[in-house]
Amino acid sequence: MTAGAPGRPQDPGGSGHDRQARGAAGEDLAARWYEGQGYEVLERNWRRRQGELDLIVRRGAMVVFVEVTTRTTDRSGTGAESVLPARQRRIRRLADRWLSELTPAVGRSRVEARFDVVSITAGQVVVVEDAF
Repeated sequence: MTAGAPGRPQDPGGSGHDRQARGAAGEDLAARWYEGQGYEVLERNWRRRQGELDLIVRRGAMVVFVEVTTRTTDRSGTGAESVLPARQRRIRRLADRWLSELTPAVGRSRVEARFDVVSITAGQVVVVEDAF
């Protein structure tokens, strides 16, 4: 590993590009898992100024907002443990916005919503359904 730029701390998680690539690979694994369970992937990396929703999947009337965490080890705890209340509130606000922007034609009252966390550590996928 190369030293960081002068005056900047070294990034223990690798370069920003490495983290982005690891995150994208984790989201690919999560999307494939949901597809294997019969879900349709509606959105990946849906972004607004307030943040991003990693995956939005659907099976029937159930729309699932999925937060994906990808880590190389669980030394600092599991990825699911990193989805703390402030992050949960942000995800809920973004999900509400997604629903208000994209479901008027479908009828929002006919949509059920769930929040899952997918924790990927060293390639192992753990899905926590209805995590919050």
